[in-house]
Amino acid sequence: MHTDLSPVIAATTQWLTCAYPASGGALARALCEAQARQAVTVAARLRYPTPMDVALMDVAGPGGSARLDWITGADGTAAPDPDGDAWRTWVDEVVASWAACLLTDPELAALAVAALDEGGRTTRTPSGTPVEFRRLLAPDEHDRRAAALLRHPDLAGPVAELHHAQLVARLDPGRALAA
Repeated sequence: MHTDLSPVIAATTQWLTCAYPASGGALARALCEAQARQAVTVAARLRYPTPMDVALMDVAGPGGSARLDWITGADGTAAPDPDGDAWRTWVDEVVASWAACLLTDPELAALAVAALDEGGRTTRTPSGTPVEFRRLLAPDEHDRRAAALLRHPDLAGPVAELHHAQLVARLDPGRALAA
């Protein structure tokens, strides 16, 4: 049994970067993947905050990518993966949706990272951005160009909208009730 979130983070990151690929060469792919991984890491930690939550997810499984593939129109259109598609079973729909929310809404991303760092133990850049999530919170021009599709609100919107309300409720329960 896995005791961490690495399989979910890896698979969900891979799904996001396949659904919203980088524009450019190898550097653009690496920058896009770094942004997706940071967003997915924040989303996964929020979704599964305790070891018990992770253990329950391990037992029940994260759900897979079938619905996400259908929503983005990727179901049955991709060429068969020579390495297999088993990784798709580790994709978590809620984590992918929350990550899409974080990538397309800077204010929500800042709230999410702040919720993870309530103890203030994060190393920060001189501008105050947590180093671990710099590309998510403060992308530079290279980051923005590399992840243009991934960060585009209209393109990522259908995935982000799936579980947006749950993320808002997780970050600010009073705001979710007032809405």
